[in-house]
Amino acid sequence: MKTSMFVAALTLVASTCATAQPTDTLSKIKQKNEIALGVRETAQPFSYLDASHQFVGYSVDLCLKVVEEIKTHLNQPDLKIRMVPIASSNRIPLMANGTIDLECGTTSNTVERQKQVAFSSTIFVSSTRFVSKKSTNLADLSSLASKSVVATAGSSNIRQIMALNVAHKYGMRIAPARDFAEGFLMMETDRAAAFFLDDITLAGLVANAKTPDAYVISKAPLSVEPYALMMRKGDSSFKALVDGALKSTFASGAINGIYAKWFESAIPPKSINLRVPMSPALRRAIANPTDSTDAASYQ
Repeated sequence: MKTSMFVAALTLVASTCATAQPTDTLSKIKQKNEIALGVRETAQPFSYLDASHQFVGYSVDLCLKVVEEIKTHLNQPDLKIRMVPIASSNRIPLMANGTIDLECGTTSNTVERQKQVAFSSTIFVSSTRFVSKKSTNLADLSSLASKSVVATAGSSNIRQIMALNVAHKYGMRIAPARDFAEGFLMMETDRAAAFFLDDITLAGLVANAKTPDAYVISKAPLSVEPYALMMRKGDSSFKALVDGALKSTFASGAINGIYAKWFESAIPPKSINLRVPMSPALRRAIANPTDSTDAASYQ
């Protein structure tokens, strides 16, 4: 009986070893002939679903540039792309457990997140602000004292506003939203006085609202948010390939067309033009690619 159990155990171990997945991302992609991209459903114009239920956006286009480089590097021109919907609250766990290989969204590169995941060179520079109804005349944080506000669960925005709320004793009641659409809806339906999010994403939400003129985005930035493509931590080969693909896109000038397509042109599904010119901070990050989290690097 003992011998039989021992043999069975050895067989199980051998079988497990034979089917074990590679630990590095490129080997995983090569073995499966598939790359899983983490995408957002409502993060216009970075990553969202269009009218045909296809994932599109600025970050998606940059990820597709990386995918082309991976195809060449692995000599797998027929590499499959699987789009995996993610949210702020689950994007890091899904990256860590191997569900996604590269995240194409609006994730800010922060020191805290670098303890769990890795980031590419910066692809966009944003700031945390809040949106509210013009009729409420909420100009700054002090005007939100004792009011209910909302921010996306798992985002750097909610951590920032929680810290500011404690530090300045504003007494705000901060509720977490599942995603961008829910956060905006809570503000829109007066369940929250303001919705905190990165300013460029707020601009997209306002532009696509039923009555865009009814809302205003606060003027004073609360932070500098360098967006980057997110990867698994400790995979230097994959990061080098991703950064290399982005550097080529920046150096060739292709980034200018991609940027203009999503921020200075009519975009689906409503053909709205955000009319947001490229900021000096982003121009600096493109001219000299960096994965720095330091705000001074973008000033």
